[in-house]
Amino acid sequence: MRKLALLLGSLVVVASASAKEVVPAPVVVEEAPVQIVEKEVIVYRDKEEGFRPNGYVNLQYRMYGETEGQDKVGGKNWNENNNYGRLQLEGTINTTENQTFYYRLRTYDSLNSDHSWDKDDELKMHYTFNHGNLGDSKVNFASRLQYIKNGSHALRYEARFDFAEYMFNNDFVKTTEMVVAPYYEYTWNRDTVAEKIEASESGDNYDNEVGLYANFVNELPYGFTFQVELDTLGFHNYGDKLHGVDDGEKRSDSNTTADVNIYLAYGANLYSNEKISVDFAAETGYDSYSWSDKVKKNGDHESYSLKTDPQVTLTYHATPTLDLYATAGAEYRNWMRTNERSASNWRWQPFGIVGFRTTF
Repeated sequence: MRKLALLLGSLVVVASASAKEVVPAPVVVEEAPVQIVEKEVIVYRDKEEGFRPNGYVNLQYRMYGETEGQDKVGGKNWNENNNYGRLQLEGTINTTENQTFYYRLRTYDSLNSDHSWDKDDELKMHYTFNHGNLGDSKVNFASRLQYIKNGSHALRYEARFDFAEYMFNNDFVKTTEMVVAPYYEYTWNRDTVAEKIEASESGDNYDNEVGLYANFVNELPYGFTFQVELDTLGFHNYGDKLHGVDDGEKRSDSNTTADVNIYLAYGANLYSNEKISVDFAAETGYDSYSWSDKVKKNGDHESYSLKTDPQVTLTYHATPTLDLYATAGAEYRNWMRTNERSASNWRWQPFGIVGFRTTF
């Protein structure tokens, strides 16, 4: 019995041990340390471009037709210059931010056997240096040196003061230019009556001129522009009386002259798309009104020419920098009688233009 009791006790102990819940040992997980890595951020900005030379080139050929009603007046036609062509090369180069060089070359040729027209080839160049505003003012100051060859030779310096910032500007009128420029001009080999005289070979065929230039330009609504230009107000001192000017029955070695241009211009786009545009333009006014202290060849102190030149231009935009164009128009002017007291005989002269303009 004793052995049986011991055996039963052992079985109870084993059963109790098997019935206990086995709890697994806890697993310790070590978290990896968080590392913050700052990456270098690169910001790309558009590089500011410095100044580079720029400008344009315009090459055109203009054809002038026959002036209407070429009836003889006093043995002369309304307009002596008919049926001729003009080749013109024009351009501007902005060499620096404040320096500009302008050039224009014109040559003329006859379109038929009639060589009644009389025009010399012309070369015009001027160099402008913009000095900026004067002190704390809004007056812009620029120097201009100009050379013109048109039969004679002329060298001119202008000190140009632009007061446009002080002029009235509103939604109706905008002043784009108000320039006043005292100048000095020296002209030599002038076209005078002494050309047919042996004395013209002397060095006295010159003109010293001191004067004033002014230009006032306003932009108006609906495509209009108004301009008043005092082309010259000059005091002349010639080399001698022979190379001077007429003064009635004698000649003078000094004179005072003034030339004023007054224009009302209009421009409007008639049609346009990405490649083609059609535009209308016209400039009307005095071109020019002239006064001379000494009597002119026409026997008067004053003369004027009135004109208008309506025209339509078709432009083909071949590339963003190249335009091809053709223009048809006519000019209405008092071609021959220009005396202030007897200006008359306005007539139309047709013209056509073909050319191209490129920018760089």
